[in-house]
Amino acid sequence: MEREKLKSRLGFILLSAGCAIGIGNVWKFPYIAGQGGGGTFVLFYLIFLVILGLPILSMEFAVGRAAQKSPIKAYQALEKPGQKWHIHGYFTLIGCYLLMMYYTCVTGWMLHYFYLTASGRLEGLDTAGVESAYNSMLSSPKTMAFWTILVVILGIIVCAKGLQNGLEKVTKIMMVALLFVMIILAVNSLTMEGAKEGLSYYLLPDFERMKEVGVAQTLVSAMNQSFFTLSLGIGAMAIFGSYIDKKHSLLGESARVVVLDTFVAISAGLIIFPACFTYNVDQTSGPSLIFITLPNIFSNMPLGRLWGSIFFIFMSFAALSTIFAVFENIISCTMELTGISRKKSSAINCVLIALLSVPCVLGFNLWQSDAFSIFGGTIMDLEDFLVSNIFLPLGSLIYLLFCTSKHGWGWKNFMAEANSGTGLKIKNWMRVYLTYVLPFIVLFIFGFGIYDKFKTLF
Repeated sequence: MEREKLKSRLGFILLSAGCAIGIGNVWKFPYIAGQGGGGTFVLFYLIFLVILGLPILSMEFAVGRAAQKSPIKAYQALEKPGQKWHIHGYFTLIGCYLLMMYYTCVTGWMLHYFYLTASGRLEGLDTAGVESAYNSMLSSPKTMAFWTILVVILGIIVCAKGLQNGLEKVTKIMMVALLFVMIILAVNSLTMEGAKEGLSYYLLPDFERMKEVGVAQTLVSAMNQSFFTLSLGIGAMAIFGSYIDKKHSLLGESARVVVLDTFVAISAGLIIFPACFTYNVDQTSGPSLIFITLPNIFSNMPLGRLWGSIFFIFMSFAALSTIFAVFENIISCTMELTGISRKKSSAINCVLIALLSVPCVLGFNLWQSDAFSIFGGTIMDLEDFLVSNIFLPLGSLIYLLFCTSKHGWGWKNFMAEANSGTGLKIKNWMRVYLTYVLPFIVLFIFGFGIYDKFKTLF
């Protein structure tokens, strides 16, 4: 059976950016930046994106494009006889399932908030009232299960329609709309009373605030965020590499994806921080920031219900674009492993992902337990820890070693693949850094992340 291809280069860039853009940019980035010293965190995040994210993203794309297979089979196509790199292929699939176990749930929150805002249920509420609406959602397993299952069904329907007619077509429309609305919302935030104070807090470096959290902790957060936001290490990007031609070099394409992703992350902060200072909302209140701060903005602005509805539907689009991309990876891996059709693979995974999402939903209410307190308090925190602190950095390390080691695919093969076509090229002088320096940076920060999470036990 001939492999499906994407229709256009724009489709590839928007799909890859869509996979990267999501909850990580809108939900995690602003509050981690707030905690990590504002501009200092943003600066480290940008440095990590360039020195860590960009080369490893190019490597994932290169493995996919050279093999023309899903991540689970790509290693087998490229490794030398008798090698075991392909074992990581199975871990990429496990990582994708693990990510979807909680990503579907949080995407459901976005849809629920669209419904609450559009139906006017948040109108006229003060900060405490908005906070109460958030807590009431978390305490209702039925509400969360409904939205989570709806997200799974939407994702499966889009992917079941095929690569060009489903995934590419829908993602193009969503991404263009998302970028347009974010610009409008950011411009609106800049006109608020607290804009100057908010932007100073967000963009000016504050080393004192960074020291309070800890310099090393800020570095680890910035590194994890650069992995989390690009969905590196679990093959979610390699799959799109396998769907494109060789007309453009992969470092250039990766840079475009990183720029789009960063634009959305920075814009999210531009929308949120001026509002925090205008409406006296805590800037570091964790993930709930997005569900408490934003409804407050909309209840206090002209046509707030309309703007709030538009914002949450497009936040849903941002999250859904990642869902679609990772579902595509899962569905194509299942097809290649079993030889079944796209529709059958979609149907099986619809049931499987819905069932796997149950622990996250119940972890906020019926299955609440102190056992998860070390990870943050809930089953979702445990799942997020496994993905962000283990699967993404270690998976990225394996892609890195595979592309640079003579015992893997090798530097020459990687460079030839990445440099096929026009655009930014990988240079030979980068080899020393990518082969001997970058793996140790990833390993060190991975190790520190684990130590930091469990240091209270020692």
